[in-house]
Amino acid sequence: MKKAVQYAIVPKDPAAHLFEVTLTVDAPAPDGQVLALPAWIPGSYMIREFARNIVRIAAESKGRPVALTKLDKHTWQAEPCAGKLVVTYEIYAWDLSVRAAHLDQTHGFFNGTSVFLCVRGQEDAPHVVDIRRPDGDAYRTWRVATALPELKAKRYAFGTYVAANYDELIDHPVEMGTFALATFKAHGVPHDIVITGRVANLDMDRLAADLKKICEAQIALFEPKSKRAPMDRYVFMTMAVGDGYGGLEHRASTALICSRADLPVIGKKEMSDGYRTYLGLCSHEYFHTWNVKRIKPAAFAPYNLGTEGYTSLLWLFEGFTSYYDDLMLVRSGVIDEQQYFKLVAKALNTVLRGSGRTKQSVAESSFDAWVKYYRQDENSPNAIVSYYAKGSLVGMGLDLTIREQTKGKATLDDVMRTLWQRYGRDFYTGGGRGVTEVEVDAIFDEVTGLKLKRFLDRHVRGTDDVPLDKLLPSFGVAFEDKRKDGKASLGVRTAREGNDCKLANVYEDGPAHRAGVSAGDLLIAVDGVRVNAGNLDTVLARYRGGDTVQLHAFRRDELMSFVAKLVSGDAPQIALTPEAKPASAARLRAAWLNTK
Repeated sequence: MKKAVQYAIVPKDPAAHLFEVTLTVDAPAPDGQVLALPAWIPGSYMIREFARNIVRIAAESKGRPVALTKLDKHTWQAEPCAGKLVVTYEIYAWDLSVRAAHLDQTHGFFNGTSVFLCVRGQEDAPHVVDIRRPDGDAYRTWRVATALPELKAKRYAFGTYVAANYDELIDHPVEMGTFALATFKAHGVPHDIVITGRVANLDMDRLAADLKKICEAQIALFEPKSKRAPMDRYVFMTMAVGDGYGGLEHRASTALICSRADLPVIGKKEMSDGYRTYLGLCSHEYFHTWNVKRIKPAAFAPYNLGTEGYTSLLWLFEGFTSYYDDLMLVRSGVIDEQQYFKLVAKALNTVLRGSGRTKQSVAESSFDAWVKYYRQDENSPNAIVSYYAKGSLVGMGLDLTIREQTKGKATLDDVMRTLWQRYGRDFYTGGGRGVTEVEVDAIFDEVTGLKLKRFLDRHVRGTDDVPLDKLLPSFGVAFEDKRKDGKASLGVRTAREGNDCKLANVYEDGPAHRAGVSAGDLLIAVDGVRVNAGNLDTVLARYRGGDTVQLHAFRRDELMSFVAKLVSGDAPQIALTPEAKPASAARLRAAWLNTK
């Protein structure tokens, strides 16, 4: 049996945001052990250079210093030594996100990719980590939340945890502090809900009940007979803040951040938009337990965390997950049909608003995620398309096409189950492999009995819009674009900068673009009337499409003047309405959404 690689991590100085990590390698490489920290984290396709947060690092063996030579931005090599190699380093943790590490006097959080150096050549050995409590009476009530298996620790307690290998070690984030905790079982599997942050009157019972429905619906989708989940335990860990949104998937947990106002309140039973959005986020990350954590693109099996990993399939792994996240809300009964189609319309309007969708396919968007989607700028709506948003529409379009053309005998659910059975179910236990683009195309045709290459060529590898206006009516959903009733518009998206109205995006071929206005300009007046961060819509409400207005704006420190001709209905305003008649269409919709 291989000797375990051992780590100890302690919040050394919460006020200075410093974790201290001690790494012990019993049998270092005789020619000098190489150590490396990942440059990115799976699920977030951007080089983040986590090694930049190492404040200091030193090594020793048998009480004597061991020299470390830096080979590149995230790799070190220790000089050869005869005994155990002990490496001690400090990590600056002040990134309040789901991707890295954060530490202060209120809590600690870390992803393994941010704090655990990889011992090259020993990645397949067991990895043991001792998670230690910070010193001081103020931290005596702190607990630990993680899906890592306990070795010499009680659940939620500081102590020793174990992973089968390095890949598993870095796939279990850790939260520590004083947090709200609830547990429910989904088809027999314990699921923890951990909420960190100040949240008054948090209705954990409602949250547990809603998540139980969503999780059981997803487990049953992939394993309709056995209802067997792919993990022994799952943890939803959420950091509640004043204003925030985000999530990152892991094999048996997810790290989330949300606005505290989005969480359910005791005594208030209505479904707020914020709570519905939060449940959709939970549903999205949970669906990744199957789709990307186990069913993987070939480029991610295994991950190379030192450099970019390119795939053209994020439209399937992120886009289809975005399709199913809200679909699972309605199928589980957490939201109703009208709420669901409101969410679909919002996604559809977002995609149709940007002209980038006519220039970049979702396959190209997937491949270029590293340099475009995750590094967006003011021109992004005019240059790129989201493989999340349009990918979700592709998923819906394929599902409806398959259901319609096979008369309900096949569905996208069947495709997902086949991908699961062939590529995902045994990924961690049976030496599974990732799926290729060619294999994805073949599975669509095999499972459905259809020839779907033309659809994929047009809407995945091409830039054609998904024809939901033609597909949805067959399922009893009225499709209407109400843009003709739109208000006068400049064709911009604004953002607050202090009390100023900053133009975050100027849409291609819109009034502002044709007038010469640029993203980044601070709009200060329309026809001599002061514009601020909150009143542009009110000012423009007095105008109609076709009216000409004079604009004044600051570009950097220079005052500029423009003349713009307003338009009405420049942005799509798709409305989707489920209808009871004809009954045959309503039955198709009920079968799709699992509703009565």
